[in-house]
Amino acid sequence: MRPFINLTILAIETSCDDTGVTLIKVNKKKLSKIKVLSNLISSQIKIHQKYGGVYPFLAKREHQKNLPLLFKKAKKEAKNPKIDLVAVTVGPGLEPCLWVGVNFVKDLAKKLNLSIIPIDHIEAHIYANFINIDSKAELKNIFPALCLITSGGHTQLILARDFGKYKILGETRDDAAGECFDKIARMLGLGYPGGPAIEKEAFRVQDKEYRIKITLPRPMMYQKNYDFSFSGLKTAALYHWNSQKPKIRKSKEYLRVMAAEVQQAVIDVLIHKTLKAAKEYKVKTIILGGGVSANKELRKQLKRKIKKELKTASYQAPNTKYSTDNALMIATTAYLKWLKGEKGKDWKKITVNANLRIENGI
Repeated sequence: MRPFINLTILAIETSCDDTGVTLIKVNKKKLSKIKVLSNLISSQIKIHQKYGGVYPFLAKREHQKNLPLLFKKAKKEAKNPKIDLVAVTVGPGLEPCLWVGVNFVKDLAKKLNLSIIPIDHIEAHIYANFINIDSKAELKNIFPALCLITSGGHTQLILARDFGKYKILGETRDDAAGECFDKIARMLGLGYPGGPAIEKEAFRVQDKEYRIKITLPRPMMYQKNYDFSFSGLKTAALYHWNSQKPKIRKSKEYLRVMAAEVQQAVIDVLIHKTLKAAKEYKVKTIILGGGVSANKELRKQLKRKIKKELKTASYQAPNTKYSTDNALMIATTAYLKWLKGEKGKDWKKITVNANLRIENGI
């Protein structure tokens, strides 16, 4: 690793509908906990709720409005530090949204003569688990690791052989887990985002007996590959809902039982495939990341299964406030890259790749 000096990193995240700005300082001569000078997020949930999903060009407009304001506020909170390095999400994500962050950073880097470290959004979700890392050994001992990244846009199983060395073992062929939650929540009238709404209703079923029983499929659960498919689960839920009399499907009991079964179906598939891959590749660590990683039941059941079936593997899940998109995970990933020798790129060489794949690198 490179000799360490005082460093202030600015990070920007605009891959979807959350505008994130973070300033961090790392000022010791060894890998240590990051000092967060400012960490701001502007959510667009209320704007997109009426559509039941994110509209890219509407999200782009909000990023354009919010980003300069957040940057100004972040600098003020951090007491206007001298910025040494800039990091920005370049993909994957919604292309119009990504360009807002990238263009903002390029303009800033040009004015201040700074280098830019381009960040893969999926890689950042992995290292959201290590925002408070405080030793080289802690980072070194996690590999090889199996990463389950699951969100509204992605569901992937990624083998991390080392920092920066990845292979996608499997991914969704259609709907991601979070997207499935969103669509079923909309069907049930629970609103957007669907994940937290489904989880809230599912929680109310715990330790209770209901007359209504619902059994849904676990798509691709026992296939030999590590791919996922959640569109069939969505369709099965819709068929079941359509088969019920209006009085039943509008009842709280039906809504809660359906939410619980949908959530458990997704969890069962995610955990089964994750453990299977972890055993095959004999990993040291299983890492959870992405928006769906905030689901308490998924976290609890995955932890329990790992403890029972994989005695030698450790488990990492991010603080739930860092599960969803944020700029602190972008800054953390940039910091780790810098320690590994990444010097950053000239602003002219930075571009967007909405379909960026972690195994291909940047």
